[in-house]
Amino acid sequence: MYTSPHAPLDIPATPLAEFVLARAATYGQRAALIEAGTGRTISYAELPSLVDRAAASLARLGIAKGDVCAIFAPNTPEYLIALLSVARLGAVMTTAGSLSTTSDLAKQLKDSAARVLFTSTALAATWRDSLAGTSVEHIVTFDAPMDPIGGCSGHVFSALVAKPGAPPRVDVDPDDLVALPYSSGTTGLPKGVMLTHRNLVANILQTHAADHFREGEDVTVAFLPFFHIYGLTVIALLGLWSGATLVVLPKFELEAYLALVERYRATLLHVVPPVVVALAKHPAVAGHDFSSVRKLFSGAAPLGADVTEQCMRRLGCVLTQGYGLTETSPVTHVMPENAARLKLGSIGVPVPNTECRIVDAETAHDVTDGSAGEIWVRGPQVMRGYFNRPDETRGALDADGWFRTGDIGRADADGYFFIVDRLKELIKYKGLQVPPAELEAVLLSHPAVADAAVVPFPDAEAGEIPRAFVVRKGTATAEELMAFVAGQVASYKKVRRLEFIDAIPKSPSGKILRRLLKDKPPT
Repeated sequence: MYTSPHAPLDIPATPLAEFVLARAATYGQRAALIEAGTGRTISYAELPSLVDRAAASLARLGIAKGDVCAIFAPNTPEYLIALLSVARLGAVMTTAGSLSTTSDLAKQLKDSAARVLFTSTALAATWRDSLAGTSVEHIVTFDAPMDPIGGCSGHVFSALVAKPGAPPRVDVDPDDLVALPYSSGTTGLPKGVMLTHRNLVANILQTHAADHFREGEDVTVAFLPFFHIYGLTVIALLGLWSGATLVVLPKFELEAYLALVERYRATLLHVVPPVVVALAKHPAVAGHDFSSVRKLFSGAAPLGADVTEQCMRRLGCVLTQGYGLTETSPVTHVMPENAARLKLGSIGVPVPNTECRIVDAETAHDVTDGSAGEIWVRGPQVMRGYFNRPDETRGALDADGWFRTGDIGRADADGYFFIVDRLKELIKYKGLQVPPAELEAVLLSHPAVADAAVVPFPDAEAGEIPRAFVVRKGTATAEELMAFVAGQVASYKKVRRLEFIDAIPKSPSGKILRRLLKDKPPT
């Protein structure tokens, strides 16, 4: 068993919103949130009252402890105010990707039984048709007012925040749910990950203890989506607790991002591998001033040693990796700054209060000779389980609290971990989850497809792209089938390579032998 080299932490039994905002007054007029496009600024002194007024308005709408509220929107300062106001009431926020299709969103709204949908009028073409058959009663828009739709009342968020009032006192237990992000887990279709107040408070403190933000000093450009657990916990919640200034950007564009880094003198850059590749190699980076940047932090997908070194050399600062999953709130490992140049490609060591095992996937016995195996994790950041999925919860969490990550890794003699493969079937496209089973189901619905399998394919920019193998029973072309899938899934999930094959290799039990397909040379 591997344990953290960091000292153990005491995790307070404090509700999430109260914990995150506890030191806001200390940071006073320091900018908490800056809207990248307009420069509109919300100070730490203003933030608690905005959260309280929003919570009071939600309470007047009948939202109470245990109710689920969904948020389907790009990054905006109001996103975080809404999230904290829901937490203040002891309610639960489920976050939906802003690239979700109508079908994706409808499934999540129904499964979570969300009563409120926070969103944007710019996304109305998607969410209008997702409401039928859901429990949604109120639509709250962040930009412009909306008329009542489909039996739902319409509200604009600015009006809710403008109304005076204090939220009701709510008795929140640390083990109450507060967040319900959706993840495909180690396999299958998306399902709700039950994260508690204790989970998120613990992970804020665990990540902080691994030398992340410098309290009351750092500035970061928050382009990574808040719906993703990396953006939610590591950037937003930890950032606000730490007194960081978050320059909130709704969409990543390299030139705009570089300009914001310079304009606001960003000190800590949160990135993902495709952005690291761009910073290391793209000609647009040349000539930009990175003198304010003390560190880059990369997560969401593995990052190779070569590109890590190139990026550090070009920008002149350290780059550290972290590792985690939605099911672990997310952070389980972080690379210490003082070792980042010595352990290139490593995800680092376990964060405080975290235990790890490396387990042989075939024998379920711990690996003892330094070879690779599945990483298992135990700690206060591990989820309660999958929402309304007891069987899948038992498949991921054992009776002793060990979570099976589905990632294959090894540890060196110093206890530093390296990810070497993935046991689970999930594809990571630019850090976003793409479940092969979802794409296979869409392909199999086409009349010209007899059988199909989807596997990850390495890509220098995206990390991985979905590669489909299809057994044809008609005359459809690869281009036609890829267009068919693209019309039914979010843009980041679409199949980007498709090849025809005589038969999908399967085990005697019918399981697709994905390794044989992953290793197949492209045609």
